[in-house]
Amino acid sequence: MSAPAGPVVWPDGNQAAAAFTFDVDAESAVLWQAPHNAHRMSVMSHQAYGPLVGVPRLLRLLDRHAIQSTFFVPGYTAHRYPHVVRDIVAAGHEVAHHGYLHEQPTAVDAAEEAANLDRGLAALEEVAGIRPVGYRAPMWDLSWRSPSLLAERGFLYDSSLMDADVPYELAITPGAARSIVEIPIHWALDDWEQYCYLPDISGSGIIQTPTAVRELWQSEFEGLRAAGGCWVLTNHPFLSGRTSRAHQLDQLMAHVSACPDVWVASLEDIARHVRTLSLPPRSIDMPET
Repeated sequence: MSAPAGPVVWPDGNQAAAAFTFDVDAESAVLWQAPHNAHRMSVMSHQAYGPLVGVPRLLRLLDRHAIQSTFFVPGYTAHRYPHVVRDIVAAGHEVAHHGYLHEQPTAVDAAEEAANLDRGLAALEEVAGIRPVGYRAPMWDLSWRSPSLLAERGFLYDSSLMDADVPYELAITPGAARSIVEIPIHWALDDWEQYCYLPDISGSGIIQTPTAVRELWQSEFEGLRAAGGCWVLTNHPFLSGRTSRAHQLDQLMAHVSACPDVWVASLEDIARHVRTLSLPPRSIDMPET
């Protein structure tokens, strides 16, 4: 097992970094490996709320607080809602890769994982004219081969792993000199666990109040701020784009943005900064079983 990731020096004397990120899964999150869900009109309407209502509302919030964000977009979402993806780009935010149909990398073989990456890249190029530099594995379920596949396609960074409080250079294979930047995330900073309920699909039916969720996320923020870390919030527009939740997110954005010692940035900007630090590549080793 490698040593833990070391501290990161943040730009302009800042103590920590923060990023608001959004996974625009829409219908893709409930269609992969379950295409029969397409016949459930209520379920499809629940997911469509994200691009139709949630994304525009979140874009207004980000503009109000002058925050540049990162939106992870599956290729299927880009094809189904091209105007939404173009609106995100036009608003000055980063669009990053999130599979094609939200395919879980560990549930497919190497050839299919590579094909899903290429299909997602092609969709974002076709719809928005962009070549993303960032990737987030659907379900946050990176495979051991994923770093190499990402490096082969010129990705700068990934944001799917959970073994550090700060970004680091992730060796594409343990001990390799070649790397991509890893920007860690964590389940406590995801709105799916707090808000998502779809009968027979996801959730227990216990939905948290937005004030309790903001308290959790703000507590995580203050902890990482004190540790000199990188706070990365992951929200889904079909969840956190709803009114009461967006209201609390608005207050959280105001709190984070007002901290004079915190750099609030897109994941691309954070990754490009980390790349300038020439950190030694590190990884974790696959356990023997």
